[in-house]
Amino acid sequence: MAQVSIPALVAGVRSGEWLISFPTDTVPALATRPDRAELIFAAKQRQPDKPLILMAAAPGALWPYVQGSTAEWQIWQSVAERYWPGALTLVLPASDRLPAVMNPIEGKTIGVRIPDWGLALTILQQTGPLATTSVNRSGQPPLTALNEIEQQFPQIFTPPAEQWKLPTAERRDMSAGFPSTVAKWTPTGWQILRQGAVQL
Repeated sequence: MAQVSIPALVAGVRSGEWLISFPTDTVPALATRPDRAELIFAAKQRQPDKPLILMAAAPGALWPYVQGSTAEWQIWQSVAERYWPGALTLVLPASDRLPAVMNPIEGKTIGVRIPDWGLALTILQQTGPLATTSVNRSGQPPLTALNEIEQQFPQIFTPPAEQWKLPTAERRDMSAGFPSTVAKWTPTGWQILRQGAVQL
């Protein structure tokens, strides 16, 4: 693994050749360009029936990847305005714009999120939406320490160590170190797939 400047990190992931990692308000993200999501599945030894999350710096960057009725859009945007940026992943119907490698088996939905963490937002503002997940081998707990990530994932790139400042337990959302809440939209409303810090 190599620690590189933010401009180099952005250029590397935008090239489609790099896997990168950066801290968020929950657990550190493992990320790449959406159309190169197979890099994440290979690195994590992750089964293709476990789709990835599309992370961005603003809701407007995520909405083109989902589709729904006017009434559904009003609900989704209302929830987004209340909880984003933050530790809430919304699983919504996917549009045709979503690269198939993001969700190679089921293919009809996509999880979307905006992290509440300055460095993550700085990176995402420059890269555009990225395919993301936690940094760990499939089935193992998420890694949170930079040295652990370096040891287990030598092929990825990260921001410099002095910028790797993880959230603390005093943060208002109390989400540091815990994965996000995952809520899936269904015809009858929200279904909580994973309960995290956010109570929807």
